[in-house]
Amino acid sequence: MRQASEERKTKETNIKVTWKLDGGGKHQIKTSIPFMNHMLELFARHGYFDLKVDASGDTDIDAHHTIEDLGIVMGAAFKKALGDKKSINRYGFQIIPMDESLALISLDISNRPYLDFNVKFKNSLQHFDKALVKEFFSAFVIHAGITLHIRMLEGDNTHHMIEAIFKAFAKALRVGVDVNTREKGIPSTKGVI
Repeated sequence: MRQASEERKTKETNIKVTWKLDGGGKHQIKTSIPFMNHMLELFARHGYFDLKVDASGDTDIDAHHTIEDLGIVMGAAFKKALGDKKSINRYGFQIIPMDESLALISLDISNRPYLDFNVKFKNSLQHFDKALVKEFFSAFVIHAGITLHIRMLEGDNTHHMIEAIFKAFAKALRVGVDVNTREKGIPSTKGVI
């Protein structure tokens, strides 16, 4: 069973994550940031991940610490749940629309953390700092050990753009972690990822 739990407690945040890669999309998401709850719920649902998140932090200052630490803990839980990476597809790619928005995600579960975030948000959200989307993914890729390219091909409504990103990420990650019965070992000519 590819499942792991991770937690991080600092003077600023307290984050606990349990992630089952081969789930059915069940989720229990509790953060103090309603918009992030929504994004993680749809991420779990569209990636067929069972995801439990309990996150609190100093959101009276702003949401930055909570979002960044959430990316750290989710990335670490993902890496642990993935285990030895034998027989995974490794690569994932998706283009997902959300009304007028169109997001492209391409990823490699490579143990080479890299984020290319090519998104220009046109307007703000009332209760969420759009800059934190990049912070979340940056922390995630470092601790998950993946290469991730995010492109917004079209978009006007910031909510739709972010939602398209999270849905495309869920679908691409699902493809990357799925077991390929033709792959008998580590999916690399090096023999290690």
